Amino acid sequence: MAFILWLIAVILVVGGIYVILARRELLWGIVLIVVGLLVGPGGVSIFH
Repeated sequence: MAFILWLIAVILVVGGIYVILARRELLWGIVLIVVGLLVGPGGVSIFH
């Protein structure tokens, strides 16, 4: 389960960086990165 959460978090953070760099939508990129950090098993997690 921890690996799945880690994988989802990585996808969200990478997606957020892509949105910021490629699409120039800063707000949605920041939202994706923050949600990725909240979901991830390392650091802060909303599922612990």
